[in-house]
Amino acid sequence: MRRYAAALLCLLTLPATPALAATVDASQYDAFWLWSGVRPQPVLAQARSLYILQGQISQQRYSHDPTARFIAQGPAVPKGKQGQIWLSYRAQTLAWNPQVYASLLAQLQRWQRGGNALHGIQIDFDARTRHLDEYLVFLRDLRQRLPKEYRLSITGLLDWSAHADPQVLNQLRGVVDEIVIQTYQGRQTIANYPAYLPQVSRLQLPFKIGLLQHGEWQAPAYLADSPWFRGYVVFLQNP
Repeated sequence: MRRYAAALLCLLTLPATPALAATVDASQYDAFWLWSGVRPQPVLAQARSLYILQGQISQQRYSHDPTARFIAQGPAVPKGKQGQIWLSYRAQTLAWNPQVYASLLAQLQRWQRGGNALHGIQIDFDARTRHLDEYLVFLRDLRQRLPKEYRLSITGLLDWSAHADPQVLNQLRGVVDEIVIQTYQGRQTIANYPAYLPQVSRLQLPFKIGLLQHGEWQAPAYLADSPWFRGYVVFLQNP
């Protein structure tokens, strides 16, 4: 009996085991990224927001021109209820020339003429933390070029919240309408993502959390307490 009591006492004094991260089930969410090569899924029928890849801005190769070129890509508009549509653009460079801006704006007009609920555009650019000030200059210029009826979204790296200059991050407010912080890299959830979340929750501009379908996620209770938190966006993958 004494051995049983001692064993029970030992169990009660052990530190609590942290909750295991759950697998991201896309059916529990209503905002999605639909990227090139990813087949539409039934969950799109419940989408209230869709971020649809429509182009890539890459650097010129084998050319004396150091600026960028616009490559149209991405899926067509999925059939069914769309909700708010954001056209997403993957940028490898910020050295955009007039042709790039013209191609992007022409694409917006085509989508609008098609009767789509076009909400705005999203720039997916992996800006290094120490170069965020340069990215801010680019975004201010893009904001001026974008018709006023469209909103501007950007993706963000977890590293920004921990190492970026808070003054630079705060200046994004008023330039962009939201930032979606990605908790994954490539096709894998970032292993130590929970370590960044306390800083993310202190952002002083509207933000969402980007999750990877079938990836890991454990939502901290304090995240929903932020007045700037706007929910989640799930990056869809093929099975």
